[in-house]
Amino acid sequence: MRAIRFQEKRRVDVGTVDDPGLEAPTDVVVRVERAAVCGSDMHVFHGRETGIDAGCVMGHEFLGEVVDAGADVKLPIGSRVVSPFTTNCGACAACRRGLTCRCEAGALFGWVAGGVGLQGSQAELVRVPLADATLVPVPEGTPLDEALLCGDVLATGFFCAENGGVAGGARVAVVGLGPVGLCAVLGARDLGAERIFAIDDVPERLAIAASFGAETIDRSAVDPIEAVRAATDGHGVDVALEAVGHPDAARLAIDVLRAGGTLSSVGVHTSPTFPFTPVEAYDKNLTFKIGRCPARRLAEPLLSRVRDRSLDASALITHRMSLEEGARAYELFDKKEDGCIKLVLIP
Repeated sequence: MRAIRFQEKRRVDVGTVDDPGLEAPTDVVVRVERAAVCGSDMHVFHGRETGIDAGCVMGHEFLGEVVDAGADVKLPIGSRVVSPFTTNCGACAACRRGLTCRCEAGALFGWVAGGVGLQGSQAELVRVPLADATLVPVPEGTPLDEALLCGDVLATGFFCAENGGVAGGARVAVVGLGPVGLCAVLGARDLGAERIFAIDDVPERLAIAASFGAETIDRSAVDPIEAVRAATDGHGVDVALEAVGHPDAARLAIDVLRAGGTLSSVGVHTSPTFPFTPVEAYDKNLTFKIGRCPARRLAEPLLSRVRDRSLDASALITHRMSLEEGARAYELFDKKEDGCIKLVLIP
């Protein structure tokens, strides 16, 4: 089959790899109908996360049709499914608490190191272990591109808002308006935020945030800290949602928070230190919540809302490309060329 493969820092290619097969009775093989390039892929692409094997199939966002299934799988062949970016068993202590992203038996798609791990989904086919617990059937009539978002960026944005404790009447800042940050705007709006300040410097992203109901702050034109404080009687926001995974973004998020505020961070951080000291956290009575989204828990209710059109995230998808254009897709997404926000691959 054809797949996008990691080769070395800043280089992926499209080549032929072996078709995946069943390795356990709980496995399925999915024919990929939609995949995506994600901001998390950029950590590998830029070498911020290291150790992945050359030749590993990239990607962890996908939707498709079950074409083969192990003996213990209940999902029928022919089912259309969307997947979270990690597998999960549904039965361990973490899964029972709803923290499916930290399943004791789970694995991340698109991460093979030293020959051990799970191949990714930017390919024609993908093997899914623990299929019955991991995969979510896509309701008939759901737009496929938007259904794809439910397995990662839409779930992660909503989790960011949920984890931050956003509630009715809250004043919220969203720092970084990539796909996850824009979904965090939707999540904050959904939870009843009174005012949402969306901070970035990319015009196309700011425009979508405004269309989602946020008050936009172009950090290239104004000091975002001063702008937020001026809009909140000098106090700052109740909740800051950080969706970048960079110390500068987290620092800005802290600086726009009021005393006693909450920072919710879902960006993948690779820095060895925090961008604040224990003294600063103490003096601000800071609540800091961080971590990977349990996308499996959120995907199912989000899919229902996408299907009934009570949630519309379609504006995020700006580009659709073939799998064979994979190297160009990474370049386009990485450099934010041509207004690229979210890029869907169609094998």
